[in-house]
Amino acid sequence: MRTPSLTASAAFQALQQHHAEAKNWQVRDLFAQDPARFDELSIEGAGLFLDYSKNIVSNQTMSLLFALARETGVEAQREAMFAGDKVNRTEQRAVLHTALRKPRSEKLLLDGKDIIPDIHAVLDRMGVFAERVRSGEWRGFDGREITDIVNIGIGGSYLGPKMTCQALRSFGHPRLVMHFVSNVDGHDLAALLPRMDPATTLFIIASKGFNTSETMTNAKSARAWFLQHANASDLPQHFVAVSTHLDLVTEFGIAAENMFPFWDWVGGRYSVWSAIGLALAISIGIDNFREFLAGAHAMDQHFQQAPLEKNLPVILALTGIWNRNFMGSTSISIAPYHQDLRLFPGYLQQLEMESNGKRVKVDGSPVEVATCPVIWGDVGTNGQHAYFQLLHQGSDLIAVDFIAALKPSHALESHQVLLLANCFAQSEAFMRGKNADEVRADMQAQGLPVDSIEQLLPHRTFPGNRPSNTILMDALTPATLGALIALYEHKVFVQGVIWGINSFDQWGVELGKLLAQNIAAELAQQAQPAQHDSSTNGLIARARAAL
Repeated sequence: MRTPSLTASAAFQALQQHHAEAKNWQVRDLFAQDPARFDELSIEGAGLFLDYSKNIVSNQTMSLLFALARETGVEAQREAMFAGDKVNRTEQRAVLHTALRKPRSEKLLLDGKDIIPDIHAVLDRMGVFAERVRSGEWRGFDGREITDIVNIGIGGSYLGPKMTCQALRSFGHPRLVMHFVSNVDGHDLAALLPRMDPATTLFIIASKGFNTSETMTNAKSARAWFLQHANASDLPQHFVAVSTHLDLVTEFGIAAENMFPFWDWVGGRYSVWSAIGLALAISIGIDNFREFLAGAHAMDQHFQQAPLEKNLPVILALTGIWNRNFMGSTSISIAPYHQDLRLFPGYLQQLEMESNGKRVKVDGSPVEVATCPVIWGDVGTNGQHAYFQLLHQGSDLIAVDFIAALKPSHALESHQVLLLANCFAQSEAFMRGKNADEVRADMQAQGLPVDSIEQLLPHRTFPGNRPSNTILMDALTPATLGALIALYEHKVFVQGVIWGINSFDQWGVELGKLLAQNIAAELAQQAQPAQHDSSTNGLIARARAAL
């Protein structure tokens, strides 16, 4: 089915006409003209508060953007995804990570079968296992309690568990130390294993097909290390799997009852809600893990039920469309003002760029506009002393998402006051900037001579008008983290619908993997070099000589 032209739509053309005026706006002037701007352009739901008033938008802009969402079918596609329709068209799969968050009492039919009981059966098994490890009932081969959990995975099987365990570390079990290995570069695993006690270490091997090259290379090396210190009969006490291939799992030495399955309608970057979240369930406990799911479900309900004009994911997506396709912003800097969210920007890199980093629409035709911007960032206070300079005075317009929790999980009150002050000050500075008259007045008040003032003036002037969102939560808890992740998941979905792309495949990821299999055999001298380009052939030759 041919996808309608985005740029030919009435809503898009109306936005283009509107942009001719809006591109000249200064947001500081919009605030001066409308004392109610903050109240009109902020919203809350599912435990999160979103202030989008510092974007270069008006109420009219937002009305036109809501019209674009309706004209491109966001509401209908939203219902299709929640209903289990095969919205992942290139792979003919349903997209039902939202089902993983549904309460036990709900029902969802997929191909005529209610999948909710199966989901909760796995969740129940995860809970029993997690509590056995946490209580000390599950012990290593010499009878001691488990002290270290090593999650071996890659992509979503690594980024999700690692980010969430870090984000919720204040809820973590005090005896258990969580470790994460993904890189096939042996320096990663080699640096970790000497610090582990094999008798008190539990490995989680996370691979849907139990054949992912990087994951299984690390898993086999971990097993070989373990068997240097223990017997093969001890493997079931120290290795468990998150997978769907029972035969490969048992062949590895993992007991069948210690395999936790998930389903092909769960995409890797959307999988932390499934058994892929086993490491998190062990760390924070199954009750907190259920709260994590409940927070995401609350955002699911908000996204599904709230009108577009009051819908957090829709508004976050639409301001992103405006900044990307009309204001020319090529990237978004994610700035969490919470140390425990330091891995969140990296998590969003995969979520957004792997989902919407596409150049063709679902019908195979080229996308007519720019799609996913580059996602990057770090905790805000670190960014202030590094790359915020470029955001303030650089030549590119870069949007920023500020994220903060109002209440900390520590007792250092003065730290939290300064942290929030920095967050709010930076968002104001990006919006207001500092014009030449203000800079001149400051330097005159300092008593600087006229020549120095004129020389320094262009260096100390800030254009401002940098768009940003601020997302606040009362505190960083399992529930609010779940809602935050789900907020961005649905943002990605809405933008994908508007751009006409499939947000749920990742064929670009597969290309390099296929080439790597052939080159790996050539490097190991198990195959004759193929006819690559001269650069690749030259690199292979140098590597073969060195290995």
